[in-house]
Amino acid sequence: MKMMPPAAFARSLAATPALNTKRVLGLPVVDATTDDCVEALLGGAARTVFFLNAHCANIRARDPHYAAALARAGAVLPDGIGIELAALMIGTELTENLNGTDFTPALLRAAARRGLSVFLFGAKPGTAEAAARKLATTIPGLRIAGTRDGYGGTANSAEAIREINASGADILLVAMGVPQQELWIDRHLSDLAPGLVLGVGALFDFLAGTVQRAPAPVRKARLEWAWRLAMEPRRMAGRYLVGNATFMARAAWHALRLAGPEAIGKRLLDFAGSLALTLIMAPLLLLVAALIRADSRGPVLFRQTRVGRNGKPFTIFKFRTMHTDAAERLAELRASSDREGICFKSRSDPRVTRVGRLLRRYSIDELPQVFNVLFGHMSLVGPRPALPTEVAAYPAHALERLDARPGITGLWQVSGRADIGFDKMVDMDIAYVRSRSLLLDLILLGLTAQAVFSGRGAY
Repeated sequence: MKMMPPAAFARSLAATPALNTKRVLGLPVVDATTDDCVEALLGGAARTVFFLNAHCANIRARDPHYAAALARAGAVLPDGIGIELAALMIGTELTENLNGTDFTPALLRAAARRGLSVFLFGAKPGTAEAAARKLATTIPGLRIAGTRDGYGGTANSAEAIREINASGADILLVAMGVPQQELWIDRHLSDLAPGLVLGVGALFDFLAGTVQRAPAPVRKARLEWAWRLAMEPRRMAGRYLVGNATFMARAAWHALRLAGPEAIGKRLLDFAGSLALTLIMAPLLLLVAALIRADSRGPVLFRQTRVGRNGKPFTIFKFRTMHTDAAERLAELRASSDREGICFKSRSDPRVTRVGRLLRRYSIDELPQVFNVLFGHMSLVGPRPALPTEVAAYPAHALERLDARPGITGLWQVSGRADIGFDKMVDMDIAYVRSRSLLLDLILLGLTAQAVFSGRGAY
């Protein structure tokens, strides 16, 4: 008989919005903050939750049954830096790393506030009980409906299911390791009563203290995999040394197939060009940094949110050319703009420092953007990266310029820069987006040198 989710989940099922997802390695992976994901799941947005990391992706590639279970999952959450890198390879960015060891306790804290109960199923005998005691201590008010080990406790699935259902648990955590836990959940879901079922891997071991987690600084640096390798080198060598290399190759091949030869060539040009420029210009970058510090108070680099490809915000890097109160003084200067349209430009902007005028004259202030290109936020050639306030004021047709990654240089930059009005700039950017090619990029890079030395429109 097919079991219905408990009333706590069923009541809010119709009113719960679907979780936002982005396709990574062909799977719809949840793209949300921890808080938003917790709220959606406890509201009934999904019945089953699986986590996807590099190791899971490798197993998925060779196990069709596990791949099918992942495809049928209600929600697949990104776990670890590998999935983040795979997303970046295809030009997308995930909001947050939702690894099971951190996410599940956050989910249970919210569950405790709602009076929901949890059943722990899996791991070695005694581990689930120890994990339950830890959860009860660290999450006041959490109701533990029951525990069952994943060894003898799984010998009779029908008996295990009867015990889980009889407990009245709202949430079921299954910790049998990948892919056993996902296959078990997928096979028995229709017979399970809990409204939310998660496959949580080694969570019980971490909670029980039988496996030590990496220190917080190591986790923050996204190197927890290296810690586990150091703790268990024989067991983890295949997973993390061979496995990570295999995963990265698989993710890169997937990205190449999606991108096509033209996009691959452009990204290779961007990566190789930005890396070479970074190495060649290192002495110049250090010299400019020293001049900025000597000329005025404030940081060397100016960081600002800009709008990138497909409207995705990113942080742009430039050498600071203005005094630190520039943003506060902008309103009083808008009337003196020398450019028609949305974007403000003034030849005699009093906010610009002495060194800043020189940097702007020869576009040296733009050089730190090579790091944006290296990280994939920008391209060497593309439309000018716009401010969020500018994009908010765009006419509808101007949004087409966001179809390409913004660039350090482009048609607008080599054709007069600030001397060109907003409408003309948009027309140029749209023309580039519609006709972009590697050959065009190479031509524009060549013309950029001439534009820089002429200084036309640079202020």
